Amino acid sequence: MPTSSATKSNSAVPHFFSGKSQPLSSSLPVLKLNSPIDGAFLGELHPANAEGVDKVVAVAKKAFAGWSATPIKDRVQVLFKFKQLVEDDIARISEQASRENGKTPAEAEAGIRKGIEVVEYATALPNLIAGNILAVSSGVDCHTRRYPLGVVAGITPFNFPAMVPMWMFPIALACGNSFILKPSEQVPFTPLLLAELLTKAGLPDGVFNVVQGNRPTVEALLDHPGIAAVAFVGSTNVARQVHARGTATGKRVLALGGAKNHVVVVPDADPEITARNVVSSAMGCAGQRCMAASVMVAVGEVEPIVKAIVESAKTVRTGTDMGAIINPAALEKINGYIDRAEKRGAKILLDGRNVKVSGKEGGNYVGPTVIDDVKIGDECACDEIFGPVLTVLRVKTLSEAMEIVNATPYGNAASIYTSDGATAAQFEDQAQAGMIGVNIGVPVPREPFSFGGWKNSKFGHGDITGSDGMNFWTQAKKVTRKWSARHGGNWMS
Repeated sequence: MPTSSATKSNSAVPHFFSGKSQPLSSSLPVLKLNSPIDGAFLGELHPANAEGVDKVVAVAKKAFAGWSATPIKDRVQVLFKFKQLVEDDIARISEQASRENGKTPAEAEAGIRKGIEVVEYATALPNLIAGNILAVSSGVDCHTRRYPLGVVAGITPFNFPAMVPMWMFPIALACGNSFILKPSEQVPFTPLLLAELLTKAGLPDGVFNVVQGNRPTVEALLDHPGIAAVAFVGSTNVARQVHARGTATGKRVLALGGAKNHVVVVPDADPEITARNVVSSAMGCAGQRCMAASVMVAVGEVEPIVKAIVESAKTVRTGTDMGAIINPAALEKINGYIDRAEKRGAKILLDGRNVKVSGKEGGNYVGPTVIDDVKIGDECACDEIFGPVLTVLRVKTLSEAMEIVNATPYGNAASIYTSDGATAAQFEDQAQAGMIGVNIGVPVPREPFSFGGWKNSKFGHGDITGSDGMNFWTQAKKVTRKWSARHGGNWMS
């Protein structure tokens, strides 16, 4: 496999600005990185401090002048080339993402391909961004134009090191902004590969930049007066803080938080499809995604489906079909939830604790876990565990199920499995979540439909992709014009 300067082990992880990977001096403590797969050392990360962030903002601000003046039809040509480069190099990018965040290469590739959809949408913006015009009175018209904001930033999580950044920067760049990406300190390498490919595609130096770091780096970005807007994806607790701090400094902020997604299963659900889909949703990416269905609300007599789910989950091979947990602390947290549920009398139908993966003894692994006989309101049914753990709640009616679904403070996604159209329609109408699935376990909208939840799963207005993304990264100018005739003629008379 080809080796990039961004992926060399046993070396300092670079930042990326002015069109190349390079260091930034910083007094912040160095972070050592190890692969979740087997514990192998990956490198040392030197977080950017406020001075380093200021240096990169200055680079991005200088690049913005030329990039924003470039016609949008020319700007998106870079994205056309970038899309092809990513597709040509997708095996290498997937392998890198897998190595640093623990998911399987197939899962990593699927995430990248979802990100490519947003790139495709961004290439269509010349046809979508044109403003409206209307004759509002005799000799008077009004029209709108959309303008970039300036230097903008994205702060992204560990679980999708390519996809989530690609939810942000393609649209932001197409709209004429210059962009600073702050990836999770746990997955710094994959974003550097994307930066290299953007440069190879012809993006001018300084238009796209990567600053590596942790909380102090994020705070420096949020406080910097030269950054006009920030998008964030991560936990609800941090999303709330990012939104508050960023808006306090006058920035436009959209912060997507966590989730506790419910999947409701009623007796007329197709057993085979339901079992396969629920397991895929709960265990895919080792449950480390905000769209995972982590609570199954079993309505009435669905015992055969519960048993089918357990049997299907048993076939998932940890370390092969399902990847690793991001770090030892997350592994301990997940195991703690299972331990406490068992002590409270819950029934562990499938136990993923203490799983061993041959040849990967230094990695962080939890096997598929299914917990039954859990009381409504229990922490397993309410907290975002962020692991391959499915909690089963038992109710008698759909109305009871809806009360549980809507009681959660989150509102990211909710799904139902049923063969009845009326039941599905009722669920679609009443479920208080931003993304709804009917016989779909991971209801991620495809472009141009945008991604975003409700309630404590989102802070700010709008969604992160689709037309909402275009609106977030731009500002509208409204123009009213009136021309008065001079002596009944004009300059051509």
